[in-house]
Amino acid sequence: MMNKSGNVSAPAQAFRRELGLFDSTMMVVGSMIGSGIFIVSADIARTVGCAGLLLAVWLITGILTVAASLSYGELAGLMPEAGGQYVYLREAYNPFIAFLYGWTLFLVIQTGTIAAVAMAFAKFTAVLLPMLGEKNILFSAAGYSVSAAQVTAIASIIMLTAINARGIHGGKLVQNVFSSAKVVALLALIILGIAIGTGTGVFSANLEGFWDASWTRVDGGKIASIEALSGITLAAAVGVAMVGSLFSSDAWFDITFAAGEVKDPRRTIPRSLALGTVLVIFLYLLANMAYLALLPVKGNPGAADLAGAGIQFAADDRVGTAAASVMFGGAGAAIMAVLIMVSTFGCNNGLVLAGARVYYAMARDRLFFRPASRLNPKGVPAIALYVQAAWSSALCLTGTYGDLLDYVIFAVLIFYALAIGGIFMLRKKNPGAERPVRAPWYPFLQLVYIAAAAFICASLLIYKPKYTWPGLVIVMIGVPVYFLWRRRAE
Repeated sequence: MMNKSGNVSAPAQAFRRELGLFDSTMMVVGSMIGSGIFIVSADIARTVGCAGLLLAVWLITGILTVAASLSYGELAGLMPEAGGQYVYLREAYNPFIAFLYGWTLFLVIQTGTIAAVAMAFAKFTAVLLPMLGEKNILFSAAGYSVSAAQVTAIASIIMLTAINARGIHGGKLVQNVFSSAKVVALLALIILGIAIGTGTGVFSANLEGFWDASWTRVDGGKIASIEALSGITLAAAVGVAMVGSLFSSDAWFDITFAAGEVKDPRRTIPRSLALGTVLVIFLYLLANMAYLALLPVKGNPGAADLAGAGIQFAADDRVGTAAASVMFGGAGAAIMAVLIMVSTFGCNNGLVLAGARVYYAMARDRLFFRPASRLNPKGVPAIALYVQAAWSSALCLTGTYGDLLDYVIFAVLIFYALAIGGIFMLRKKNPGAERPVRAPWYPFLQLVYIAAAAFICASLLIYKPKYTWPGLVIVMIGVPVYFLWRRRAE
C-alpha cells in the first residue's frame, strides 16, 4: 500500500523504543572508538612532525566533531525518526541529495567501515591465535586467495548481524557491555602510560621541539624527504593530517539512524550526541598524551627498537601496541590485542545496528530494495541487516575496503557540511516547527564548521588528489542509479 506522499505505508510491525540516555550515549561512544586511535597517530606524526601539532590535529578534530554533534542535536530533535542524516538531507534539500548520501553510505561508508573494523578485529585476534591470521591461506585459485583473517572478519559480521536481527534488546546489551569495557580499559591504560612515561624523560624531549613542524614523506619503506612547514603549507598539512583523526572520530551520528528506537528521542539523542562525543574526544587527547609520554614523535623506519622508530614509524603504524610494549614489555602486544578486539567488536555492533536503519528509510521512500522496508516480528529491519552483512562481507573478501574508505573522506565531509547547512534551510522552510533543542551559537558555529570542512576538502584536492576524485566518482555513480530507482518506483 502507498500513502499520500508516495511512500510505502507503515509496516505491520513497529520499532520498539528501548534505548535510553545511557544506551544512546554508549552507542555514540562505541561506534566512534574502534581501532583508529591506536593506529592513525603514526601517519599524523609523519605529516606534522611534532608533538604540538599532533595534539592540535586531535584537538581541532574534536572541536569540529563536537560542533557538528551539537548542531545535529537540532536536526535530531526536529526529525526524530529512523534514518538520521538521510532524513535530514531529504527534508532540507530533496530526495536526490539524500539518495546520493544513502547510496555512498551503503556502497562504501558504512559497509566499508564495517569491513575495515572487522578485519582489524581479525588481525588483532591473530596476535593471540596465529592460525586466524592473514598468512593462513584457506583457499587459493587463479591468483585469488581467502585467508583465515577474512573468514574470521566475516564470521564476526554474521554474528553481530544475527544478534541484532533478534531485536534491539540484544544489540543494546552488546553495545553497553563492550563500550563500557573499552572505555574503562582505555582510561586505565592512559593513566598507567602517563604515570610510567612521566619518569622516562621522553615527554620532556618531545617538548623541546613542540612546534617544530615538518612533513616526512616515505617511499619504499625509507624516508624520501622531510619538508619544514610554515604558513599555508603548515595549514594544509594539518588539514591533510586530519583525515585519520576524522575517520577515528566518525560514526558519532549513528544513534540518529536508530532514532525510531530511542525513548524521548527529541531530547535523548541531542544529549547523547553531546555527552558521547565529548567523552571520546577527551579520551583521544589523553591517549595521545600517553603516547607522547612513552614514545618520541620522530623516528626512523629502519630502527630496531621502539624509541628509534618513534610514533612516526611504529611497526605497521600500531602506536598503541608500541606504547603498551614500553609499559608491559613482551606482554604489551597481547594486552593491546585484547583491548582492540573488545574495541572493534563493540564498534562494529553499533555500525551494524545503525546502518540498517538508513536502508530501511530509503526503502520506505522506494529508493532501495523494497523488502528492506519491512520490520520482523522483533521490530527490527532484519532484511536490511542481512543485505548490509552480505555487502560488508564481500568487501572483506575483495580487500579494497581500506582504499575505498580513503576515497570517500572527501565526500563524507561534503555530506556533513550539507547536513549542517540544512539547519539554515529548515529554519527558513519551517520556522514554526517544534525544536526542543536549538543548535548553539547559531549561525557562527555552523558557518565555522562548514568553512573548516571546505578548507580540509581543498587541502585534500591539492595534496591528496588520488584520494578525492575516486570518491566523487563513487558518489556520482549514484546519479543514474537514483533515476533507475525512481523509474522502477513509478
